[in-house]
Amino acid sequence: MAAYKIFRMKDAPRQQFRWAPHTSGITQVKPKDYLEDGTVEAPSPYGAWSALKESAAPLEVGDLLQPEDGALRIYKYVGFEEAKWLVPEVKGGVETGAIPAAAASEGAEFRA
Repeated sequence: MAAYKIFRMKDAPRQQFRWAPHTSGITQVKPKDYLEDGTVEAPSPYGAWSALKESAAPLEVGDLLQPEDGALRIYKYVGFEEAKWLVPEVKGGVETGAIPAAAASEGAEFRA
């Protein structure tokens, strides 16, 4: 049996998720919208759902399961579908080719 990490969706994003139209394909999820909540041993995501459905904390629509291989599965009304973490783009370094507006307006010398 595999060990699945459980990630619970926070309440505010869950309300938006519940009312959003169903989309097919990979669902991109934001790490800030989730809290890790332990693990469950099960042979499959559906086995995990079944094991948790009678517990004090059953899986709810929008919750994630992550097996040891790192793949994410999101629980939707239609079952489990593939998901992936949405990692924001990090802008680094100095952008070249543009003179800062303050330097251009003050007649300051700009060196690239």
